[in-house]
Amino acid sequence: MLTQVKTLVLGGLVFSASTAAWAGEAEKALSEELIECAAYYQISSEAIAAMNAPQMQAVGERLKNSKVEAENLAKKYNSEAEVTQAVADAKTRQIKSLGGSSSLGALMGQYKEQCKTLLADPQKRLDYWTMATM
Repeated sequence: MLTQVKTLVLGGLVFSASTAAWAGEAEKALSEELIECAAYYQISSEAIAAMNAPQMQAVGERLKNSKVEAENLAKKYNSEAEVTQAVADAKTRQIKSLGGSSSLGALMGQYKEQCKTLLADPQKRLDYWTMATM
């Protein structure tokens, strides 16, 4: 009986540890997406601000707010310093991907809908990553 209890306890610990590892991988994947979105929103809001077009001011503000929201969600899984550095790195990478073009079309094509969907329901995306990383 004692051996069965030990086996059950050890089995439960192994299952708990493997579940925690899956959750860690899922949270890491979600965090990486959030960081990419924060960088995209920062680039987009700065581009709109540089246009100096009053009619676009509301759009620029929404983009800034989305950047902050994405960063705050990423901070649930990483330290503030890690998120700040990762967003800066992602921003640099995304700007380089434009190849000197001032058009944000390529970034919009890659991130606009994905990021909007992610921020609309981050838990759904975390659930996706939890299943995908099992």
